[in-house]
Amino acid sequence: MRDYAVFLWRCFRLSFVGDWRYGAWMLTLTAIALLGLNAYCRQLVFGLATTGMTDQVSWGLYIANFTFLVGMAAAAVMLVIPVYIYRNKELHDLVIFGELAAVSFIIMCLLFVTVDLGRPDRMHHLFLRFNFPLSMLTWDVIVLNGYLLLNLHICGYLIYCAYRKREPRKALFVVPFVLIAIVWAVSIHTVTAFLYVGLGARPFWNSAIIAPRFLASAFAAGPAFIVLALQVIRRFTDYDVPSKALMTLRQIILVALTINVFLLMSEVFTEFYADTAHSASTHYLFFGIGENRALVPWIWTSLGMTAAALLILYLPLARSLRYLNIACVLIIIGVWIEKGMGLIVPAFIPTPIGEIVEYRPTINEILVCLGIWAAGILLFTISVRITIPVLSGRLTIDHPYATEPDTETESNGSPRATALAFERSTS
Repeated sequence: MRDYAVFLWRCFRLSFVGDWRYGAWMLTLTAIALLGLNAYCRQLVFGLATTGMTDQVSWGLYIANFTFLVGMAAAAVMLVIPVYIYRNKELHDLVIFGELAAVSFIIMCLLFVTVDLGRPDRMHHLFLRFNFPLSMLTWDVIVLNGYLLLNLHICGYLIYCAYRKREPRKALFVVPFVLIAIVWAVSIHTVTAFLYVGLGARPFWNSAIIAPRFLASAFAAGPAFIVLALQVIRRFTDYDVPSKALMTLRQIILVALTINVFLLMSEVFTEFYADTAHSASTHYLFFGIGENRALVPWIWTSLGMTAAALLILYLPLARSLRYLNIACVLIIIGVWIEKGMGLIVPAFIPTPIGEIVEYRPTINEILVCLGIWAAGILLFTISVRITIPVLSGRLTIDHPYATEPDTETESNGSPRATALAFERSTS
């Protein structure tokens, strides 16, 4: 226990060590997170009236982000499956970063649910009044918190074993939990999809392919984020990320995005070809109803970005990291719109009695969302900052963060220089 406490203390101190770029990045994220906290305090005082939500549109930007992030968290399994099922050696050392991303995304999901409650002091009702197994909300609480605990265990155990310089007992403490996490990752997004599909009063969600669409879009956007994050790690640290691993993730993204586009086209065809009264929400989303067209630019922007990303991935251009990065950014934004504003809000317009009340997020609502995103990225940055020295052997139980100084780069704020500075500060 003493060694573990020392390990946590060293990790805490290490999170403050870095060059000027690291400091500027952390300062920016902290400032945005504090702005979001201030906006949330204002919401606590004045209630959900500070948001754009109404009695007619009771779910908005908060639940849109929640839905998107559940998929991003589930997509960490797309690094785990090739490594532990298909023995892909290129991704073996990188799977830990997918697990760290999953932890950050799930924490962000829980924060978005909290701010959407309006009365967080009543959150205990979720745990004290379980309507299990009938309530899908109860299932959602179980799978989200269970997935968080699974990933915390896997990440924490592997990192601590590397710190102690001993081989992890994979057969006992890693592989069984990884296999459970694979099934659990699929379940968290499936349960979230069933949460919407089961609401009979919202015909826009009453489709059997919502769950497969959720998974396909998640398995495209999640690895796209990992591709971008790994390149940032390779650019600003001395951790080696092989290009072959990025190309493997490119293939995963291509297959998942193709399936997602096919499912979306199938659903759009069904809605418009049948042209029933239940397709009113779909008409509103794509073409508007009368002068009510708030979401039309959103969905067409999403479709354009997704089509452009798919075209880039199918062309040989995507073998260049520059174009692969462009495709990944387009995918993340396109899927966020499709699964956020393009999925949550249209289900409430028009209402079951025919009212058309449009939803537009307020500045306060946007600030809260930005604050949660900043907090999540801050957590992920700190996790990566701690993990890389441990995995590379510079932070171990015998060496607080010792490395040989590089005389050519010691004064320019490089990773080696900051490592030396940390060693001196702890000695």
